[in-house]
Amino acid sequence: MNKGIGIAVAALVAAALGTGYWLGARGTGAQVSADAGAAPVKQERKILYYRNPMGLPDTSPTPKKDPMGMDYIAVREGEDAAEPDSPNQIRIGTEKVQRLGVRTEAAQLRSLDKVVRATGRIEPDERRIYAIAPKFEGYVERLHVNVTGQAVAKGQPLFEVYSPELVSVQREYAIAAQGVQALGAAGGEAQASMRQLAEASLTRLKNWDVSDEQIKALAKTGAEKRTLTYRSPVGGIVTEKKAVQGMRFMPGDALYQVADLSSVWVVADVFEQDIGLVRQGAKARIRIDAYPGKLFDGVISYVYPTLRAETRTVQVRAELANPGQLLKPGMFAQVELPVAARGNAVTVPVSAVIDSGIRRIVLIQAGEGRFEPREVKLGARSDDYVEVLDGVKDGEPVVVAANFLIDAESNLKAAIAGFGGTPQPPAKPAVVGHQAQGTVASVDATAGTANISHGAVESLGWPAMTMTFKVANAALMNALKPGASVAFEFVERQPGEWVVTGVTAVAADGVPTGR
Repeated sequence: MNKGIGIAVAALVAAALGTGYWLGARGTGAQVSADAGAAPVKQERKILYYRNPMGLPDTSPTPKKDPMGMDYIAVREGEDAAEPDSPNQIRIGTEKVQRLGVRTEAAQLRSLDKVVRATGRIEPDERRIYAIAPKFEGYVERLHVNVTGQAVAKGQPLFEVYSPELVSVQREYAIAAQGVQALGAAGGEAQASMRQLAEASLTRLKNWDVSDEQIKALAKTGAEKRTLTYRSPVGGIVTEKKAVQGMRFMPGDALYQVADLSSVWVVADVFEQDIGLVRQGAKARIRIDAYPGKLFDGVISYVYPTLRAETRTVQVRAELANPGQLLKPGMFAQVELPVAARGNAVTVPVSAVIDSGIRRIVLIQAGEGRFEPREVKLGARSDDYVEVLDGVKDGEPVVVAANFLIDAESNLKAAIAGFGGTPQPPAKPAVVGHQAQGTVASVDATAGTANISHGAVESLGWPAMTMTFKVANAALMNALKPGASVAFEFVERQPGEWVVTGVTAVAADGVPTGR
């Protein structure tokens, strides 16, 4: 009996173990099934290194900050953000791009309607200037026009002169003329000689500008005139008067000068780079400073053949009518010469071009915070745009503002040097930005400058001093208040011109308080 009980107990234990195993297996299966249906957890990619936020060729295996206090950017597995997409590209942090005020504009096809502008002056028409100069020696007996600037009509008496020689020739002609008449019946050699004497005297009188009326009266009456009256040969303005009553003059002395100002010249100085666009016969619009709201129309009559080396300009002459004689010789004029466009061309704003004197560079925005310098070949220019013959395509975004700061804040020069060459391994970054601390002495918002008394600048070897800086944009001007203690970053835009590109307030203990 005891044996039977033991067998039964053993059977119950085995059954219990089997049931437990079956339940355990079901529970495990349910758990596996539940885990399989759950969303997979995203694996965090491994950080490879940290790159410079300014795009400089500098990396770090551990987190760090740049001299401006900006955190280095982590680069993880599968990312290639340490280097730009092209060896010639420049990378600048988004925050820095915004702070510099970078602005872009797409290159576009447009027609360049240009207006060549030049500064000129009103001058009298040289073909309408007349000098009155007696051809014999004598004295000014009487003046009819006695002031410079007086308007005279054609044929109006100007002055009278007395000349003993003139009186003598008149008497000689009168005697010869009477002798010809007296010997008319005799004929022969005596009459011929008298006629030759009369003709010689008449020629001398005509050469001395004695009028035909006076000569006829002299031949008729035989009474010579003591004085000879000189009249204006043209209607105009007396621009020069040297005659003084009672003065003695010699042959050829210019006693009066009369200018006809019904038509005048505008002589303008056109810059050398624009002279190829100016053509003889082209229309010209002329604005006179004395008449701001009035526009005068003229025609280019002559382009002078020589260039002035001092100003690199060529003179251009335009002719225009002068009704009412509003235009006075010596007045300044602004000359506009419209130039017809040759057709549509790829253009960029003039401000987009960085001209080093050797190359002309345009910065193309290749992506967020990435810029590619391109060497370009330029063509025609207008006031605001320039034609790009090679280097930029229609629609490509170009940097039109703060491009010189991108130049200063990056290795642009190194990128430009790499045109057409083999990419070089990253080198130790050069110091392109400088830091200093100081106190704002004064601010000139109109000129965009700030006078700062700063401490020594180690990167430049400067001692402590007070100097004037340009400020990159209006946002930075707001952070520069007279008397404020600041830490600031600056760059050299061009020799001797230093530009503040970042400002941080400094607490009393000398620790920056933030941006």
